[in-house]
Amino acid sequence: ATADSSTMGVSTDIHAVANLVGGKWSDAKARMTIPDPMDKNAPPIFTIPDTQVDELGPFFESLRKVPKSGVHNPLKNPDRYVKYGEISRRAGHALSTPEVADYFARCIMKCVPKSYPQALGEVKVTADFLNNFAGDNVRRLAKSFGVPGDHYGQMSVGYRWPYGPVALVTPFNFPLEIPVLQLMGALFMGNKPVLKPSEQVAFVMEQYVRLLIECGMDPIDVDFLNCKGPVAQELIVNTPVRITQFTGSSRVAELLLRATNGKVKIEDAGFDWKVIGPDVGDVDYVAWQCDQDAYATIGQKCSAQSICFIHENWKEVGLVEKLKTLAEKRSIEDLTVGPVLTVTTEQFLSHTNKLASINGASVLWGGKELTGHSIPERYGAVEPTAVFVPLEEMMKPENFQTCATELFAPFQVVTYYNDETVDLVLQALEGMSHHLTAAVVSNDPAFQAKILANSVNGTTYAGRRARTTGAPQNHWFGPAGDPRGCGIGTPEAIQLVWSCHR
Repeated sequence: ATADSSTMGVSTDIHAVANLVGGKWSDAKARMTIPDPMDKNAPPIFTIPDTQVDELGPFFESLRKVPKSGVHNPLKNPDRYVKYGEISRRAGHALSTPEVADYFARCIMKCVPKSYPQALGEVKVTADFLNNFAGDNVRRLAKSFGVPGDHYGQMSVGYRWPYGPVALVTPFNFPLEIPVLQLMGALFMGNKPVLKPSEQVAFVMEQYVRLLIECGMDPIDVDFLNCKGPVAQELIVNTPVRITQFTGSSRVAELLLRATNGKVKIEDAGFDWKVIGPDVGDVDYVAWQCDQDAYATIGQKCSAQSICFIHENWKEVGLVEKLKTLAEKRSIEDLTVGPVLTVTTEQFLSHTNKLASINGASVLWGGKELTGHSIPERYGAVEPTAVFVPLEEMMKPENFQTCATELFAPFQVVTYYNDETVDLVLQALEGMSHHLTAAVVSNDPAFQAKILANSVNGTTYAGRRARTTGAPQNHWFGPAGDPRGCGIGTPEAIQLVWSCHR
């Protein structure tokens, strides 16, 4: 490790993140300063190279050296599949040790304030993923098949083939898990990736790349670029990058898709819904899971619960009252609330007030700025918030898009329905634009079937313990209903995103 998160925001000896290109660590002429998200009066937590377009030459050269057939494929350098199985084993073992796991958890918390259990959980998911692909499991990703031909000596063979030079643009909210899972998938399949992390969290992946090198990776296998978005786009468009995997906002995803003529696999916005069915039970657990889904990681998950449809049968057991009690227990002291990195306080409260002004709507809890904080003004500092909107009012054309807008913050819409209005719920699900995660909280098989059969979300949980948030190392995680969508975490996801059929 070359960075100590415990001194960040305290010491004036500020860690300088480096670029990696062509196997060598390097700098840029200018640097960006990353402020402490918890304290506007503290020293910066680190700086990163502010790489400009005229400094991209080494990155152009590095990517142009990579053939379309990749660094390895089933017929070229197959020993590298075995090599990456061993690298994955070593990295997974390292992240599974308490000392290294704690180190990365605290790195995450320094730049994306979240509770220690949430940060440590991110490290554990990453370690589990790496352990899943230890040994022979990397080469099994490239498993081929054969079909008998028309005559003696003829057979058709199908291969999983790499793209060659590829790019990753990764988000701030999971600074270790998302970039590691996608980066390793790209490497496993024989590609040469250039990784552009979110500026706010770049030092986390810098430290992980250094760990990979310690675990046996040749530094030339990955390029690590720190820059602003338009500079990364210049690199992607003007090199032979065959595919870019982008995780982040829908707005940037659409810009990249247009710039690359569609050569992007996206995991963008997630306005994620939960439908709580008519069968009431396990009330305390359901309330706890709703609170976690909406507000864990300060609501900054693409899988966070954005809207909750609650059957009226749950009124008599006080589910909403339990949710309010749980939300009000969250505290800046243990980082169960904290800075919102993409929405300002003003933007958050403006959206809250707009929804609360709908006929019959009201703020159930929250809707206020946090008190006693030193969070920089560029970030949001708000209480966990829920706004009730009557279902019939929500479905009016003038209200629906406002109600179905993802805020990426500790915010949710709550509404009630009954047996007579369940089809209105289905109309609402049909009208949403992004279909990432969802939950059907019910053990009633007929109710489950009705909701599941008429919805499309890519990762959907069903049953009394259903959630919208989950750990993508043990199942597919990604959107559905969009041919540009990608997955993460599983063999199928890696094959879909990082290889093509030959």
